[in-house]
Amino acid sequence: MPSEEELFASVDALLAEEPQLPPPAERARLREAAGITQARLATTLRTTTQSVKNWENGRSEPRPPRLEAYQRLLNGWSAKFPAHGTPLTPSVPAVPEPAVAPQPTTPETFTGPAAPALKAPEPVEAPAVPAVPERPAARSATSSRRPAKKAAAPPADPRFPHGPLAVLDGDGSAYGVDGIVLDCPATTVPELVEWTLRESGLGAAKLNRYGKDSDPLLVLTAAAAVKLGLPERLEGHEQRRSLRLPQDHPVVRQVVKAKWQLTQRGFGPWARIYRKAQGRERQCVQLAILSWDALDERSWPGVAEMEPADIARVLGVYATRVITPRGSTAVSGLELMTALRPPTRAVQDPATGNWIPGHNPGSLGTEPVDPAPPEATPEHPVVVNSGWSGGFLNEEAYQWVREVDSLSDEECLLPFAVGLDLNTAFLAAAARLTVGLSAPDHFHAPAFNPKIPGSWLVDLSHIELDPRLPSPFTPDGTRPTGPAWYQTHTVAYAQELGYNVAPIEAYLRRETGAYLDPWHDRLKTAYVDTLADLGVTRDLDDRQFLAAMERHKDVDPAMAAVLSAIKATVKGGVGKLRERPQGKSYKQGERWPALERPTWRPDIRAAVISKARVNMHRKLHNMARMTGLFPLAVLSDCVVYPSPGESPLDFLPYAASGKPQPGGFRLGPTPGLAKLEGVQSMLWAVDLMEQGLNPARHIKGGDAVLDEGE
Repeated sequence: MPSEEELFASVDALLAEEPQLPPPAERARLREAAGITQARLATTLRTTTQSVKNWENGRSEPRPPRLEAYQRLLNGWSAKFPAHGTPLTPSVPAVPEPAVAPQPTTPETFTGPAAPALKAPEPVEAPAVPAVPERPAARSATSSRRPAKKAAAPPADPRFPHGPLAVLDGDGSAYGVDGIVLDCPATTVPELVEWTLRESGLGAAKLNRYGKDSDPLLVLTAAAAVKLGLPERLEGHEQRRSLRLPQDHPVVRQVVKAKWQLTQRGFGPWARIYRKAQGRERQCVQLAILSWDALDERSWPGVAEMEPADIARVLGVYATRVITPRGSTAVSGLELMTALRPPTRAVQDPATGNWIPGHNPGSLGTEPVDPAPPEATPEHPVVVNSGWSGGFLNEEAYQWVREVDSLSDEECLLPFAVGLDLNTAFLAAAARLTVGLSAPDHFHAPAFNPKIPGSWLVDLSHIELDPRLPSPFTPDGTRPTGPAWYQTHTVAYAQELGYNVAPIEAYLRRETGAYLDPWHDRLKTAYVDTLADLGVTRDLDDRQFLAAMERHKDVDPAMAAVLSAIKATVKGGVGKLRERPQGKSYKQGERWPALERPTWRPDIRAAVISKARVNMHRKLHNMARMTGLFPLAVLSDCVVYPSPGESPLDFLPYAASGKPQPGGFRLGPTPGLAKLEGVQSMLWAVDLMEQGLNPARHIKGGDAVLDEGE
């Protein structure tokens, strides 16, 4: 028989254990019976509404000291509102118990994307645009700057219930998509990485069946960075993108001590922290530090100064429609190509029957491919080591200004100069674009074939076109003076204009494909959908379209920032295909890091730009044929015309039915169609032309840089 002291000791030990909460469904019943909302309970316990939701559906458990306080509250409610009786002293009528099944108490804080207590609905596609959270209220002693939240829509992938990313503030609040706010207890970077991978429920599913899931992204405010031991700003005299923490910084030492690794670019504005994958499970988290200029103002205008919930909304929409940001928009544009066309897929080894990685048809593969000498840059090893002196491709966007002497009196008397800008011209050029996928082969005196992508040495100097139009064969619009290297689309356009071409030599690729098609399709949909969010839809007539474009940036600054980022993704992604060496210590002939990527493909970049420039000239030529109008200047995707009025409607060609004439410039919200870039006086334009300046660069007003200009 145990003694009284032994029994009392056992009871005291039991009492000393952590309080056991009732099942999640009972917690919700008690709160509803008391007539208390989740938001009010969250305020009382100094936590977030999302945390209360997690406690009531079994996803997570409170930690001390909230655990004891929550237990005390539930005990009080349990005495007032027993499960099978009427309230003893109710202050408000009891709410009927919801039809939910009891769930066992989860001992750990948060075990990942566990199923909620309510019956799961049928899987549906997640909405393209995350719900707009209410703007956070100012901080006070009894409330935090957290937005009121709506119930999140069922996620597209149950492994990532809280979306692709979160913005972490200094108080431990992690703001996600759909208004979700999570409690992040981490006080060091290694703890943050562990929490993100084990508890946060962040991440995004792969974009292609053969691809990889997107790693979760944590965006750190300045306050969050300081809390984690990081400097508020990175100081140094180098270029911003090259700044990083020194190897002996305490945070870097913490990461290494916890057996995590950093990529070669170190701990900079965009840091990737990882361990080698175990089986199919990736262990990688990406951090973006706002106060280190992770979000470039040119691509993400105004986003870094937004509240955390609004930043999460902007980045969440971009992640949903494009890709979880992986660095600059240029890096994200390049990563999107690979995510949509993964280099490998699972194939069965005929000898062993085992499944092994094999080449994915239509992709660029896993190994980098050196370009042909004329496709490379002067510092590239294939040029320096071979002593190549045969010239290079010069497939660049237009920078052309018409000679002032070619202006007629009628043109000079027109009162206005009107600029038209083609929507994402490079993206439009990527549609159904056949590019080379393999290494180039060298041919002498080949017959020209417009279906084979490659580089051709051909003399186009004999082709004489109207001097009031730029030459389609050179970026500055001047007539070629002899043989030069051209991409296939440029030579094909010479044939289209009715001229014979006789290539002297060529570097062509035997394996070809429409590599950029999925990239084009996804970015086009993202661009059109985001414009629609800003009130610019496909069903508008031309007058309505111009009016909507005039005010679209003021409709929703967050969505306007997403639109800017999408356009920067297109331009930057194409530019990254021929990334040049960086750093003062580089010497010609040395390989630089970008060359080790299969996506270092200057020939594909040349194909996109060649097709975009040819598309522009075709429209200019058709406009001259249909209307007798000639441009004043062209800069990349912007063209300036003399006009009798301040609107494009005053000079664009329309049929008697009111429909736009095919072949010329047309207004509209889709890639390749035009919008108004700006209006100035004709006198202003002529004055710039006489100074040798390009009116297309400044037509928008002041010194504004064009969407896809230099």
